[in-house]
Amino acid sequence: MAAAGSSHSIVEYFGGESGYHCGYCKNETGNLSHGMWAHSMTVQDYQDLIDRGWRRSGKYVYKPIMNQTCCPQYTIRCQALHFQTSKSHKKVLKKMLKFISQGDVVKVASEEEPMDSHIEDAVACDFAYKSESRVSQSELTPLNVDHTERVENEDKDTGEIKEEVNAQQVESGSLQICADKGAPAPGEPSQSAKIVHAPPKPGKGADLSKPPCRKAKDIRKERKLQKLQNQMCTLEGSQHQAGDQVLLLQNSKSKSNQPKTMEDFIFASLPDDARHKLEVRVVRSSPPSSQFKATFQESYQVYKRYQMVIHKDPPDKPTINQFTRFLCDSPLEAENAPNGPECGYGSFHQQYWLDGKIIAVGVIDILPYCVSSVYLYYDPDYSFLSLGVYSALREIAFTRQLHEKAPDLCFYYMGFYIHSCPKMRYKGQYRPSDLLCPETYVWTPIEQCLPLLEHSKYCRFNQDMKAVDEGRIKELGRVKVLHKRTMMPYSVYKKRRKGPSDEASVQQYASLVGQSCSERMLLFRS
Repeated sequence: MAAAGSSHSIVEYFGGESGYHCGYCKNETGNLSHGMWAHSMTVQDYQDLIDRGWRRSGKYVYKPIMNQTCCPQYTIRCQALHFQTSKSHKKVLKKMLKFISQGDVVKVASEEEPMDSHIEDAVACDFAYKSESRVSQSELTPLNVDHTERVENEDKDTGEIKEEVNAQQVESGSLQICADKGAPAPGEPSQSAKIVHAPPKPGKGADLSKPPCRKAKDIRKERKLQKLQNQMCTLEGSQHQAGDQVLLLQNSKSKSNQPKTMEDFIFASLPDDARHKLEVRVVRSSPPSSQFKATFQESYQVYKRYQMVIHKDPPDKPTINQFTRFLCDSPLEAENAPNGPECGYGSFHQQYWLDGKIIAVGVIDILPYCVSSVYLYYDPDYSFLSLGVYSALREIAFTRQLHEKAPDLCFYYMGFYIHSCPKMRYKGQYRPSDLLCPETYVWTPIEQCLPLLEHSKYCRFNQDMKAVDEGRIKELGRVKVLHKRTMMPYSVYKKRRKGPSDEASVQQYASLVGQSCSERMLLFRS
């Protein structure tokens, strides 16, 4: 990781002229996307990039060329705070609850799609191997800021840029202070957040002094609250999630005639003789926490079986190297903020433990405004539990929990919605949800988008024809580059550069990442 990683993203832009195999329509060269290799990336930069249609696969970050690619991929987000479970979602939640409680679920494989078939990620993974960076680590380590300031003084825009560099120094300083106040440093073990379904302790029976009209549901809820408050004191590393559950249960105390919430199912009280125990642990994958390292082999074996059984990979294909580069490596910096989630921001694995063994893993990124789903893999023996749908619902519930501590974090990003591939339309069933306009990058309710997509696979969703991309590049000279370990604006680099002009490539990069990111991220130039 680069020395300046805590304050700067460092990327290499590859363009996107040649086509690749499409996992949806099977076109051999129809899959067109722009790509870049991210050596390091701040969570705010990645949040801004996915809000412009980018997505990561390992350290490779790509953006489909929407008006040219064979199967346009629209960024989709669910409004987690307003999410309403459908009948089919409740069916999945009830099935899991019945399985944990009684263990007698009919084992019929679900016909519902997993939360993500991730064909797009697998394709991007192949592309990433072909486009992987060959730059040495030493070239990516910027020199000190004083040297950068001297270089930037060559530019006529001296005052503004100097001010910007000083602001960055202050910002990184404040982040360091936060880290000193107890946030785990990169590389140190992160806390493991747990949600435990354990048989409750035997109660003392009904309290006869209470009015006889109390409903059993209310009594169960009260017991659950008491149990969770006890867990807050006894479960190592889980205080914050137990606290979140207490808040959610208190908030869910509603009139008896209201339908059950998703949390009512997920955190329901279990009988004393529950057949199974389900535990969900959130472990930091990058930099790897001690919990992540301790469970790496077991997690990889689940991934290998999943790829072989569900995606029909040959036994030699799901290698540890592929698993690591695709699902464990991440450019995202681990960041902690006073008003952020207890676990911090960055890349995590959400592990589903059933009776002491991993049966599924959701790979997620926790960003300033959202939880972003990257991938899901599970033990094929448990396909009958509809783990794809169940994990998506758990991730939406997790987003709501994080929102309690981090008010800005209120969306669940599901990757890409591909209307031209009927098998990939299931993501539109998580309502309310929005699709990203590929031209103006504004969010549009999916209900308004679907009629347009029925007529054309590529659509501009923003119906205001005068509207433009507000984040578009306006000043190419202000794009930040890293050249010979020195940060400088493109206007300075352009004067120093020898050989043919690279302005067209830099212009394309800046137009795709937008003005804000282009002024914060460092574009590597050899």
